[in-house]
This record gives sequence, C-alpha cells and structure tokens, in this order.
Amino acid sequence: MGIAVRTGHHCTQPLMHCLGIPGTVRASFAIYNTEKEVDIFIEGVKKAIKMLK
Repeated sequence: MGIAVRTGHHCTQPLMHCLGIPGTVRASFAIYNTEKEVDIFIEGVKKAIKMLK
C-alpha cells in the first residue's frame, strides 16, 4: 500500500523483554503528511488486522 513503517525495539528493548514482546511496528507522522496518507495508513492497519485474525 506504499506505507513506510519502522520495525524493531524503538529504544524500549528492556521493557519489551519484560513484557515478552519480540518487536513492534510504528509509523511516524509529521507536519508534511497529508490527510489522504493518514487515511491510507488507517486502511492498511485495518487490512492487517483482518489478515491476522
């Protein structure tokens, strides 16, 4: 869907280890993102949730 995200520990590896979480995915929004890009991201998250059910 053309969405750029980052994966990894995001400087929280000790907390993630304590909680048993192997990794995370995050999206970064900034002033230059458009409303359309946010809508595409939300649709991508919805699609991922459906795939993982």
